[in-house]
Amino acid sequence: MQKRKIVIAVIGGSKCSEEIAKEAYKAGHIIAEKGAILLNGGGNGVMLASAQGAKDAGGMTLGITQSDNKEKVNPYIDVVIATGMGHVRNAIIIQSADGVLAVGGEYGTLSEVAFALNSKKPIAGVFSWNRILSEIPSFDNPKDAIDFIFEKI
Repeated sequence: MQKRKIVIAVIGGSKCSEEIAKEAYKAGHIIAEKGAILLNGGGNGVMLASAQGAKDAGGMTLGITQSDNKEKVNPYIDVVIATGMGHVRNAIIIQSADGVLAVGGEYGTLSEVAFALNSKKPIAGVFSWNRILSEIPSFDNPKDAIDFIFEKI
């Protein structure tokens, strides 16, 4: 029997700086290189950049969207789960992940961070809420953060 693939959620804002987008892209690339599935909300910003990184590395991507329209997703998402639930879908993203990486982000990301901490999911941050919340291990680059998450899974 084949072992289930690890699923890593990359969470962050639908709008982000170029610097944050580059870090998210690197994160997606690393996740795919490790053979894991990248999960995010399927939108723009960090979600688009991380999915593009995963696809460029030959990985698989899963988007759990706020919308009920499967077409409202970035072009790098392989599998779409359209919820029509708005930000409430953040709980589904976190519960579906084996580990969580926060890259940048705003208040929607903060809700996902709270779900991850409450669920005791392995979580790390790169330029995100980890700068404020000491409960989130802080890293300067996605490689170290992802390595940490994989160690905790």
